[in-house]
Amino acid sequence: QVQLVESGGGLVQAGASLRLSCAASGSIRSINTMGWYRQAPGKERDLVATISSLGSTNYADSVKGRSTISRDNAKNTVYLQMDNLQTVDTAVYYCKLRVRMTNYWGQGTQVTVSS
Repeated sequence: QVQLVESGGGLVQAGASLRLSCAASGSIRSINTMGWYRQAPGKERDLVATISSLGSTNYADSVKGRSTISRDNAKNTVYLQMDNLQTVDTAVYYCKLRVRMTNYWGQGTQVTVSS
């Protein structure tokens, strides 16, 4: 059984920074992809950023240049540093672990950006 636990969300003002963390536990293969997705009220869940176990990254255009995804393979933890947050970044942020064709999701952490 794989579990993902996110942390680091909160309420911030526009222009501020946040660092989200997601720790995975359980039976995890070393070759995998971890990532962050977000879902705003009334909208679909969208990609924010992903990182493979070898360090290859992919970012949504909306966060490119303002966000950095990283991971610690020894701790099975992925991080998302978000800078210059804007109100449009308000959403529930979900961590995802993909191993082969199986996706595991965290419970989500709320990020609210006020103007």
